[in-house]
Amino acid sequence: MILETLATVAAGIFAGAALYINVAEHPARMECGTRVAVTVFAPSYRRAAKMQASLAGIGLLAGVGAWLQEGDLWWLAAAVVLGSVIPFTFLAIMSTNTRLLAPELNKDSAEAASLLRRWGRLHAVRTALGLIAFGVLVWRLVS
Repeated sequence: MILETLATVAAGIFAGAALYINVAEHPARMECGTRVAVTVFAPSYRRAAKMQASLAGIGLLAGVGAWLQEGDLWWLAAAVVLGSVIPFTFLAIMSTNTRLLAPELNKDSAEAASLLRRWGRLHAVRTALGLIAFGVLVWRLVS
């Protein structure tokens, strides 16, 4: 029961943090204008990336461990969905992150605004994956 609970808690914190970023933090920084949004993106990203990567990794490992102990494929499926945010970040989001963090980016440019909008859409995929994984894990934990 320890691994199941750990996977569920990690997924829940990940999903909650990701949802907060998409619903509150990113829209709020966008309301402040492109220059401010790009400026505050860097410290926000630096802090959130460490937390979210750790939570996704913990949830993945604990979910796989729960599957190995229980033999229930739902634990594995949810763990893989949560863990998929890691390669998704590297394959789909990292180039946008790199461009937003580049010192030569004109913080007032249309490119910067476009990158921020793209980042928000891509991050919403991470949020959806986290919420799906959390929902499945809660369902398995309580059933």
